Amino acid sequence: MRSRRVGRHALLVMVDDPAAALSARALVLELAAPTSDDPLPAPLDVVPAARTLLVDGLPDPAAVERWRSRLDGMTLPAASLPESGSSDEVVVVDVVYDGADLDVVADVWACSPQAVAARHEETPYVVAFCGFAPGFAYCTPVAPLPQIPRRTSPRERVPAGSVALAGEYCGIYPNPMPGGWQLIGATDAQVFDPDRADPALLTPGDRVRFRAVR
Repeated sequence: MRSRRVGRHALLVMVDDPAAALSARALVLELAAPTSDDPLPAPLDVVPAARTLLVDGLPDPAAVERWRSRLDGMTLPAASLPESGSSDEVVVVDVVYDGADLDVVADVWACSPQAVAARHEETPYVVAFCGFAPGFAYCTPVAPLPQIPRRTSPRERVPAGSVALAGEYCGIYPNPMPGGWQLIGATDAQVFDPDRADPALLTPGDRVRFRAVR
């Protein structure tokens, strides 16, 4: 891991991939836990991205330096996305596989559109990080799939609930908005609701299963 200061109260940790970012997040939470042998100052938030981890809201620059001295050069365990567990540990998202870009994905995966739906449903995913829009979770397959190119021309409006693929990720559009991902289906799940106690349905580290429905 490599890190750099971000202002007076944050530290940006750089890693190699989303799996490593999740592993680094777990490590940071462990090091800040009161039960740790030598707990470090607790951050207000720990935010993973594709290849970085922001340790934010530290009390002062001295706390930032304590974190830097502990993390810099530390080797993470072999990073891997967690395997799917029992059904009560997994967020299940019901999907109608009728997306406008099923044929595009089928060409990349060298299969039929029906097989795209089956393969997507059978693949366990993990939320690597959130971004782009409130509630938009970048879900990564536990077993790598062929990457899907973005559309050459983004749509001006993608309906809320659209399930889409781009690169190595699967995402659900929380609201109507522009977007360039390939649409494979739609869900009624409300992935972001500011009136809920937990507004985002999916958060980093969550395990996700997509389930086909009619």
